[in-house]
Formats: sequence, C-alpha cells, structure tokens
Amino acid sequence: MKPFIKGYTNDEQLKTDVSVLKDKGVNKDDVYIISHDEDRTERVAGGADANTIGTDEMGFSDAVGTVFKSQGDELRTKLKDIGFSQEEAEQYEEEMDEGKIFLIVTNYENINSYLL
Repeated sequence: MKPFIKGYTNDEQLKTDVSVLKDKGVNKDDVYIISHDEDRTERVAGGADANTIGTDEMGFSDAVGTVFKSQGDELRTKLKDIGFSQEEAEQYEEEMDEGKIFLIVTNYENINSYLL
C-alpha cells in the first residue's frame, strides 16, 4: 500500500493532525514529516512527536550507496524509498520547493476519515 501524504503550509495544523492520528491509534512509528528545511522538519517532527525519513527508513545500504547532488535529489530518493513513484516524488519535492511541509503515514487505515 502506498503511503498517505498530505501537504501543509501551516506547521501548527500539521502538528494538530498528527495529534489526531495518535489519538485514533495510528502508531508513531508510521508517522513522518519531510520538508526542504531540515531545521523546520526537525522542529515540527519534534513538536508533533513524529519521525523524519532518515537512514533507518531508507535502509543502510541505500543510504551509504547514495551520493546526493542536491537536497532535491535527497528528498526525491527518500520519497521513492518510502513508496512513491519517481513522478510523485518529483511533484512533492517541487511543492516542498514552494514551502510545503508533508505529513506521510505508512501502515494506515481510515486515515481520510480522521483528517477531514
């Protein structure tokens, strides 16, 4: 199953949605935050008690074997490694270029009914 993804321009709304998901029983290990700004990603993920997509999710050999030419390359690779197509990864990375931050949830059920 492809991960659920939702883009935000408002960090506080993202944090609220993560809280809702946790209240509904979504496992913290399945909730990720990703953006172009590493400090922002860490701050929001820390404040929301969510994860960032790092070497654990990519697999050690992928992380070691990958040399990124740019942050965009790195973000697209992370998105592909978590389950998105090349085209989707490019689209989401473009939106991150424009300032969006994304909530990604793996192993979910009924998530759309939780985040109205």
